[in-house]
Amino acid sequence: MASAVLAMLAALVAVEPAMAQGRPASSAVDLARAAERLQPGEWVWAPEIATAGPILIYVNLSDQRATVYRNGVRIGVSTISSGRPGHETPTGVFTILQKDARHHSTTYDNAPMFYMERLTWDGVALHAGGLPGFPESHGCVHLPLQFARLLYGATDFSVTVVIAGDAARHVGAVPAGVLAPFAADGRLSEPLASDALWRWTPERQQTGPTTVIVSKADQVAVVLRNGVEIGRSAVSLDDHDGEVHVLTLASNPGGGERWLYAGPPGREAEAGSELTAAVVGRLRAPHDFYRRLRSSLRQGDTVVITPAPIGHGSVGRSLTIMDAIDEPTEAP
Repeated sequence: MASAVLAMLAALVAVEPAMAQGRPASSAVDLARAAERLQPGEWVWAPEIATAGPILIYVNLSDQRATVYRNGVRIGVSTISSGRPGHETPTGVFTILQKDARHHSTTYDNAPMFYMERLTWDGVALHAGGLPGFPESHGCVHLPLQFARLLYGATDFSVTVVIAGDAARHVGAVPAGVLAPFAADGRLSEPLASDALWRWTPERQQTGPTTVIVSKADQVAVVLRNGVEIGRSAVSLDDHDGEVHVLTLASNPGGGERWLYAGPPGREAEAGSELTAAVVGRLRAPHDFYRRLRSSLRQGDTVVITPAPIGHGSVGRSLTIMDAIDEPTEAP
């Protein structure tokens, strides 16, 4: 029995490299820029951006991209290949029905479909497959092998998959931004009104992990708890380094808490270093919003600072913050 298992694993390892396309490694963490530059077979995977919360997968047929959100925040982008003419990939909202890491097709000559995640019982699934740079599948969504492996390990049967767009005419899809354009149930998110300086609605989601996105482009902070937006505020951040930074709230051995850099792909050198008071002092936010946010955060929660626009529901304009925090020794 043991020898049979080893033989199966050896066969799997032997087959998988032949399916790899493009660069089989994750590129830099700046997903906004990387998503535009990805060549067929390339992908980005940065789970450190949001370590917990519900996952949503958005497949945009128009630009042949799959974007993965956790806790409402983008953690991965990959090129795909969807259904060819006559075998178009269906659009809609799906749930993962079945998972099989070593699946073989019962319809197409026992073809390997590694890391298969079934979306319909009539044969549509996410799985590793060929990525020529255009739609060429029989209706499934082909992913790079390593990306399919990582995605498979991160998902369960509660994950929502939204497929939208038109691969032939390149229309009909919502752009994928830093912030998920869909709620966890697949409904299109409603952007908040931008006429107020800030808003705080924690009653919308009272439990679960929290992620704060601070967009330097929009000069806005958005607070997500378990994938639901519970707060938004205009902010002012004097930081023009053009990089993505991820911070995690951790305990302090001497008591209290501290913010540590997570060091996702492309930013490994800063992993474990502590956020300094000088950096905190660059952030200006309405005092009442800051106070509510700070009291709601718990160990393990994350802050993502990105140069990219948030995307769906962005304020899209800078505001001068007159009522600002004045405790530069505290974390953001």
